[in-house]
Amino acid sequence: MPTLEASRDIATLLAIMKALREPGGCPWDREQTLQTIAPYTVEEAYEVASAIEDKDWKALPGELGDLLFQVVFHARMAEEAGLFDFGDVVEAITTKMIRRHPHVFGSEDAKKSAEEQKSHWENLKAEERKAKALAGVLDDVPAALPALMRAEKLQKRASSVGFDWNNAQTVVDKIAEEAREVTEAQTEAERKEELGDLLFVIANLARHLKVDPEAALRAANAKFVRRFHHIEAMLAARGSSPAMASLEEMEALWQQAKAKGIK
Repeated sequence: MPTLEASRDIATLLAIMKALREPGGCPWDREQTLQTIAPYTVEEAYEVASAIEDKDWKALPGELGDLLFQVVFHARMAEEAGLFDFGDVVEAITTKMIRRHPHVFGSEDAKKSAEEQKSHWENLKAEERKAKALAGVLDDVPAALPALMRAEKLQKRASSVGFDWNNAQTVVDKIAEEAREVTEAQTEAERKEELGDLLFVIANLARHLKVDPEAALRAANAKFVRRFHHIEAMLAARGSSPAMASLEEMEALWQQAKAKGIK
């Protein structure tokens, strides 16, 4: 095995990946495929998002490195299969970025507003979909996206061709309707379907309000954790725990956490 040291050069990372996959390398890494590594790639992307959400700038370089390693891992396995290599990945993204930013890298006016550039970006992506011979408006919204994120993207794409509610209030009314249908559902299959419809419409409301539903739910999750930690801390000070406390006792502490401004 070659002797390698930490480096700021991407070539070193590529060499590390090559060594891990070669005979005599890491048994676990050698066993992996594009399919088995894909879930880890998604997980690492969320680790990056979490570090940013927490403003953990010390951890962020490491998390971004983990995500970059996933790209290198996929590229290496693809190279071994004769599909493409890391250079193809870099060329693909540089080609796309140059094509999508003619106001920076071409002769187009660079003084457009951010909103105008966003509209232009969407038009370019629509042209790219046509070039890929995608017949449907929704065809290239990845099925592997987290469900809430995919719902928002599907609705945004449908809205681009006029299939959308007129305003947020109409969506709120639809949420009330879907919530009622959840309570009226009689079977497990019906409850699952109606709850899915409700979540789908909630994602649409987020889009109308220009709120990222994934980010909003992550924030709500974090707030719940902080408030529950308050419950645990207060109970521990009494020599108790959530498992020992009544629901009424924990609810009182939850309201106390809200009153103290724990968000």
